[in-house]
Amino acid sequence: MDDDRKSRFETVYLQTYERILGYAMRRCDSPEDAADVVAETFTIAWRRMDALPDGPSARLWLYGVARNVLANHRRGQARQRSRNVALDRDIADLYGRPSEDGPELAEIGRAFRRLPEDDRELLSLLAWEGLDHGEIAEVLGCSRNAVRVRLHRARRRLSKALATFSHFVMEDV
Repeated sequence: MDDDRKSRFETVYLQTYERILGYAMRRCDSPEDAADVVAETFTIAWRRMDALPDGPSARLWLYGVARNVLANHRRGQARQRSRNVALDRDIADLYGRPSEDGPELAEIGRAFRRLPEDDRELLSLLAWEGLDHGEIAEVLGCSRNAVRVRLHRARRRLSKALATFSHFVMEDV
């Protein structure tokens, strides 16, 4: 039985590692943090092998686990930042720098970062992870219809944020 469990875990790991790592890399401040998130995600998967679905659903289940690990990671980071005001200033300075990729990409990045975390996560699952509405629903533990409505609202908020930013840029010209 242990050999079957190990074999199944290795198969899932090999099939999903790169995608889970990419998911974490796009959401963490450093590669080290992403590696920690991925390691914790697969540790949980090993401990909960009985709950891990078969087939393509395993990847979606792992996205859900990684999402929860990231939430815990972010809470820990928030506690750390609250203890160190100077670090908060450094982080704000770091993210306030214009992008080297051009003003348009910098504008989009600023508008995206202003969105609520739930909106950023939905849009990221769609755009970065390439998930469809059903897969996003499975990751988030909600219905396809809820995903459709939430995505519509998130896109609308992003459009408003971009329009607002563009309005301010045009006034400066």
